[in-house]
Amino acid sequence: MQDKNKTVVKSMDLLNLFRNYPKLSLGEMVQLSGIPKTSVHRMVGSLEEMGFLKKEENSKYSLGFVFLEFGQLVKERIDIRKIALPIMHSLREDAGEAVNLVINEGNEAIYIEKLETMQPVRVYTKIGRRAPLYGGACPRILLAFLPESELEQYIKQIELKPIAMETIADKDYLLQVLAESKKNGYSISHSELQDYSSAVAAPIFDSLNQVVAGISLVGPSMRFQEEHLSKLIELIKKAANEISYKLGWKGLDRI
Repeated sequence: MQDKNKTVVKSMDLLNLFRNYPKLSLGEMVQLSGIPKTSVHRMVGSLEEMGFLKKEENSKYSLGFVFLEFGQLVKERIDIRKIALPIMHSLREDAGEAVNLVINEGNEAIYIEKLETMQPVRVYTKIGRRAPLYGGACPRILLAFLPESELEQYIKQIELKPIAMETIADKDYLLQVLAESKKNGYSISHSELQDYSSAVAAPIFDSLNQVVAGISLVGPSMRFQEEHLSKLIELIKKAANEISYKLGWKGLDRI
């Protein structure tokens, strides 16, 4: 407790006031919190700048919309596994391949759920695994649907490091693949994160029409040849749509 940053603790004290009061003036925050006026003024200014508080027309403050955004993210990331799992089971049964559920966290893909294939030859992944967004079908489908400014910043800063024998190492080619993935609504990879493994992936949308996760089928490349891909793509897109609808997606930009 002694190691806690005092300014952060006091800022949290101010935010906690809004649990009981929808709107507060600076003076009311000073009175209710017992924090000196100069400190309250300084902290409120910072909280407003970061979007945690917003100033109303009557000079009172209320919680900013950033809390709605964070709350939506937390809700989705808790609920999405529960919502997705039955659909993932059906997908595995139909496709006969392993199924992964992946989200973007800190510009990395993190695997938050998986179902192994029942077939003896398989590609192993684990929950909690991280991968770069440029590598593999499922991470890359998340990258493809980033807002344009975020994608440009990511491409500018990232160093494309080889992970397996077919990892994309050219930024111009990566941009071309991302554009195709976004247009088609799915992504395919061969030997990008692991040699002789392949995957097909599709994006999962939320009620705001934003991509919040990706779902993929993964297996040995010998089972992801051209003659099998069309069926796998159809199945993965169908599963992604089903999860998206359960998250409140209206299907305005159906994939």
